[in-house]
Amino acid sequence: MTRGSDSEESADLQVAGRVEPILREVYGDRAAELADRIQQVVCGRGEPLSPRKPLDAHDTVLITYGDSLLDGDAPPLQVLAEFAAQHLQGVFSTIHLLPFYPYSSDDGFAVIHYDRVNPALGDWPDIHALAEQFDLMFDLVINHVSRECLWFTDYLSQTGPGRDFFLEVDPAEDLSAVVRPRSSPLLTPVETRRGTRYLWATFSEDQIDLDFSNPDVLVMFVGILVDYLRHGARIVRLDAIAFLWKEIGTRCIHLPQTHAIVRVLRCITDLVAPGGCLLTETNVPSAENLSYFGAGDEAHMVYQFPLPPLLLETMLSEDPQHLRTWLQELPAPPAGCTYLNFTASHDGIGVRALEGILDAPGLEKLLQAMHGFGGFVSMRADHAGIDRPYEINIAWFDAMSGTYAGADEWQCERFLCSQLIMLGLQGVPAVYILNLLATGNDMEGVERTGRLRSINRRRWQRADLDPLLRSERTPNHFVFNELRRVLRIRCGERCFDPAVAQHVLDCAPGCLAFARIDADGGRSLIAVHNVTRSVCRPDLAAAGTQHAGTWHDLISGHSYPHGVTDLQLDPYQSAWLVAG
Repeated sequence: MTRGSDSEESADLQVAGRVEPILREVYGDRAAELADRIQQVVCGRGEPLSPRKPLDAHDTVLITYGDSLLDGDAPPLQVLAEFAAQHLQGVFSTIHLLPFYPYSSDDGFAVIHYDRVNPALGDWPDIHALAEQFDLMFDLVINHVSRECLWFTDYLSQTGPGRDFFLEVDPAEDLSAVVRPRSSPLLTPVETRRGTRYLWATFSEDQIDLDFSNPDVLVMFVGILVDYLRHGARIVRLDAIAFLWKEIGTRCIHLPQTHAIVRVLRCITDLVAPGGCLLTETNVPSAENLSYFGAGDEAHMVYQFPLPPLLLETMLSEDPQHLRTWLQELPAPPAGCTYLNFTASHDGIGVRALEGILDAPGLEKLLQAMHGFGGFVSMRADHAGIDRPYEINIAWFDAMSGTYAGADEWQCERFLCSQLIMLGLQGVPAVYILNLLATGNDMEGVERTGRLRSINRRRWQRADLDPLLRSERTPNHFVFNELRRVLRIRCGERCFDPAVAQHVLDCAPGCLAFARIDADGGRSLIAVHNVTRSVCRPDLAAAGTQHAGTWHDLISGHSYPHGVTDLQLDPYQSAWLVAG
C-alpha cells in the first residue's frame, strides 16, 4: 500500500495493530496478512469521520421500513423524510431504516446487493438527505445472503470472489446439537456443475449462510461496514450475529470466533467513526444476550430482548413481579455501553428470553391470550427436532387489547403505559413506527404474503393515515400525539441519560417503580406505573424515597407539595416524579 500523510500512516498502523491480536484468535497464522488487508480496506476509504457526542437523553430511535409510509408514486424514502420533518423533529434523534437494499425475500433480510438502494424506495441521495435531519441506523445482514446475490452466482459457477463463500456440509453429518431459530431444514440442496451440494441455511432456503472461516468473507464485510458508516449510519445493527460461526459438533451459536469478529468490527467502528455504535441482534435468553458486551469491547449496545415478552406478561397478568425481578437482577452495562430498549419491531415478540423465568403453563397461558387477540406463534426446532415456540406474531397495539380476563376498554391506556415503562428504563429507547401510529393486526398482509410476521409490517398510505392522525376520535390520534409529547419531555430530562443508574423499587403489588439517579448532577427521577385496571396507591416512602418536599410529575404536570404520600394512580397511569 502506498503511504500517504503522517496521519494516514498512523491510522494504517493503528488499524492493523488493533485487529491483528484478535484475528489471531480466529485465523491463527493468517492473522498478520489479514490485518494488512483490513488496513488497506479501511484506510483506502478515507480519513476517520468527525467524532460524535456520547449518547444522552436526547437519543431515541424510530424503527421503520423505508416504505412503511406511502404516498402515490412518490419515492417512499422521500415520503418518510417529509413525514419525519413534519412530525418527528425533537421527538426522535435516530431513524432505524430496516434493510433498504435490493432483496429477494424476508422483507429485505435476503440481500442481493449490499452497496445499492432498492430502486423501489429511492436512491443514495434520499438516504443522505434523511441523514441531514436525523442520525441513521443501518442493518448489516452479515450471516447470510440471497440466492440472487452475485456471490452465490460465483459459487454456482466456481468463479470470482464468491466461489468459496458458502459452507458445504455432508447431509450425513450429525447436526443435532445446532441451535435453530426456525423449524425449516438446516441444509438446503443446491444443484451445481459438480452435482448436488448441501449448503448451510439457518433461516430459509433463500438465505444462504456465509462461511467466515474464509477470511475473504470478513474482508468483504469490513468494507461494507465502513461504507455504511460513511453513508451516514451512526448505529450499525449486526443482524443474526449469534449464528455467524459454524463448527460441526457444537451448538453453532455464540461461539468464541463470533465474539472475536464482533470485537474486530468494534475496533474498526471506533477508528472510522468515533462515537458510532455497533448493536448486536441476539434474540436469546438474557445471560447469552448480555455476553455481547464482552468486557466492554464488543457491542456498544445490545437489544433488551427479554423486555418485550416480560412487559407483555406484566400487562396481561396485571402483576409486575416477573419484570421487577428481572430488572433487579439486570447488571449495569459496562462503561461506554448501553441497552437498546423496545417493545415491538419488524419481528415478532421473542419468547426464548422467557426461558427460566416463566414456566410451561405460564407460557402457554400467554400464547393462548395472544391467539385470542388475533396473533400467531412461530416455531423453531430444538436439538431433538421438536418444534418449540419461538416468537409471537402480533401488533403490539392489539396485544394490549386486554388482560388474561379478556378484552376490555383500556387498550389505549394499557398500550401507553407499556411504552412509558420502556421509555424510562436505562438505555436508549426504540419505538417501532407502527406502535407510534397505533397500528393493529394486518391480517390482509398475512393472507397476501403467507408469512406470519406480516401481521406487524403494514404499509400505510398517507391518504388513509393522515385523516386518522387528525381526528381526535381515533386511537391513532391519541397514541401518536401522546407518545410524541412524552418523548419530547424525556429528551429534556437528564436523568434519562443512558449512563444514569437505575434502581428498582418495591412500592405496591400492582405498580412497577424504579429510580433513575444522576449522581453527578445531584438529580433523581422516580418512574412509577400502575399496570392494573384498578386505582393504585404506591407507598414510595416505604420503598426508600427520602425527599419530603415538593414533587413534580413531568407527565401530568401535577405537583405534590407535601411529598408523594398521597400519590394515587388511575388505571394504567404513569408518573415521572422529580423532586424540587
